[in-house]
Amino acid sequence: MSPKLLPLINTRHGSRSAKTCEYRCANQCDAPTPNTSGNEEFQTLAQRAIARRAMLTGSAGAMVLAGFGAQAAAADTAHGHHPRPERNVGRASFTSVAPNRKDDVVSAEGFTHDVIIRWGDPVTKRAPRFDVHHQTPEAQAQQFGYNNDYVGIIPLDGRRALLSVNHEYTDPELMFPTGTDELLKKKIEMAAHGLAVVAIERGRAKGSWKASDPRRSRYNRRITASTPLRVDGPAAGHELLRTKADPKGTTILGTFANCSGGTTPWGTTLHGEENFHGYFDASGALDPKQADAYKRYGITGQGKGWKDVDERFDLTKTPNEANRFGWIVELDPLDPSAPPVKHTMLGRVKHEGCNVTIARDGRVVAYTGDDEKGEYIYKFVSRDRYQRSASPAARRHNKTLLSAGTLYVAKFTGDGDADGVHDGTGTWIPLASEKKSYVPGMSVAEVLVHTRVAADKVGPTRMDRPEDIEPNPVNGKIYCALTNNSDRGKKFTTDEANPLASSMTRKKLGEPLTATSGNRNGYILEVTEGRGGSCGKGYETSTDFTWDLMLICGDPAAQETYFAGFPKEHVSPISCPDNVAFDAVGNLWISTDGNQLGSNDGLFRVPTNGPERGRVQQFLTVPYGAETCGPLVSPDQLSVFTAVQHPGETDDATFEKPTSTWPHTDAFPRPSVIVSYAK
Repeated sequence: MSPKLLPLINTRHGSRSAKTCEYRCANQCDAPTPNTSGNEEFQTLAQRAIARRAMLTGSAGAMVLAGFGAQAAAADTAHGHHPRPERNVGRASFTSVAPNRKDDVVSAEGFTHDVIIRWGDPVTKRAPRFDVHHQTPEAQAQQFGYNNDYVGIIPLDGRRALLSVNHEYTDPELMFPTGTDELLKKKIEMAAHGLAVVAIERGRAKGSWKASDPRRSRYNRRITASTPLRVDGPAAGHELLRTKADPKGTTILGTFANCSGGTTPWGTTLHGEENFHGYFDASGALDPKQADAYKRYGITGQGKGWKDVDERFDLTKTPNEANRFGWIVELDPLDPSAPPVKHTMLGRVKHEGCNVTIARDGRVVAYTGDDEKGEYIYKFVSRDRYQRSASPAARRHNKTLLSAGTLYVAKFTGDGDADGVHDGTGTWIPLASEKKSYVPGMSVAEVLVHTRVAADKVGPTRMDRPEDIEPNPVNGKIYCALTNNSDRGKKFTTDEANPLASSMTRKKLGEPLTATSGNRNGYILEVTEGRGGSCGKGYETSTDFTWDLMLICGDPAAQETYFAGFPKEHVSPISCPDNVAFDAVGNLWISTDGNQLGSNDGLFRVPTNGPERGRVQQFLTVPYGAETCGPLVSPDQLSVFTAVQHPGETDDATFEKPTSTWPHTDAFPRPSVIVSYAK
């Protein structure tokens, strides 16, 4: 069906609806800024260099704005890039997908996609057939959950693999027919959160995949908001994690608000608990002893009403329950009997995800961003070393590597504008190791449970929503998506040369760009570990680094945008980078969330090295009202996996009157995981 296109009520959200903000993050953008530390802000560090860069590259303002989508496609050929048949997605030439508002996945010419699994499809052997009009919590707990986000792949053999997926949040207005019992809704929603492990197998077409019959898989399983998880690390058992139901503080029921994640070299997947603050209610007063910590995490006692199902979500009765969420969860898809583990050593923040690499000395290094305006970037370096053996004993050892080590937070320093490049140096500031706190007045456990509070005390740099952060396996550099900050220049101070106190956006395709306050379109931050930035790959354990803004996102017609020096007239517009991934040749793949340029969100490929460094090309767009999640490029580079989240989640949509029906198998939308491949 054709979507009903309405003017956006609030340009702060771009293409993201107010409904998405309510259900995903409890409208955290409208709440008081949790970080009032006064620590240095990232924009102020690079301001002169970016302003100078804008002068050097000039403005593309003469470009015809309304027809940019077609012009970008034509530019692919005009610049000498002629699409050619190629199954290797890292090396294939393709014409960039034009911005659009279609209710479908639109792929680059020469590529197609298949839906692997949808909300409600069977996961376990006992899963009943999906019936949205007669849904039960017991059925949903055996079926694919709602709003898939992170996608991880664990190979089994040449033809089979395990798909590991996050289910971030639910939207009752799109999930349930009018008249559904309110308590029943909440129980089903709790079962629709969490994680899923699904066996998949290659399809007939080269690069295609499909879900295997769950009756033939011993690996398939669902983790919900009620599944027992184990706690490890220095904070396990601490009084801040103890409750009446769990007096030892070592077993937590459930995981939810799982956004992005990562896959480890030892074959497990990592899952970030992000916007957990919006899940807890209070029937009375909040614990005054935790008032400051609650405030720092945006916890108000106004949640989703889950206390009506389980009183542990009532902070008046269970004040420590909120402390038991906001962790990195490790799941072993290869061992269905193993409970997922919450790693306290990685700190408690609103984790977008977590990605790891093996340093030259054998230690494991993990990177994670805290996704909120003005929050920080973190790094963890393990105490012990990775064992490369394929033995079961080595794998058991490797699964303990995230339990002990040192947690750091990043401070960025600009180097001025003498070189005309937006770059500088930085330092990783230690917060705690498994036995020592580096924050005066706080114990190790307190640092890990109240990581935001601890980080405030050591002076790191406030960033613009640091989301997915991941090492590039080819060049060894670290890339972070800084999604946006509409409050830059308002709640967040600026000075004389802050380039993104305003940025260019548009409400609809075809309309002129207009100036709006704040950093609306985001950045891609590139970090090189090691002193002087010259050490390159293998120096992830260093406490020194250099950085640059590889991309200043937005419309190429806007003066403030920058694409690593690549000619602006030959790139796709890109807005609100969210998740990042890499292919085998080192290209950066970026998914977006909340496009501020009038188009649906999409997936983009960007070379990080060579003459085409910074050439942003749109590979696909997702349906109307949806967000692009995942993504993941298969090691053989034949397949690109993408999670299509919240299709049709617009402010005027209801179950009976949807604004999307993607994937067009029902009269209502169903979040799904897709795989793209060459025709």
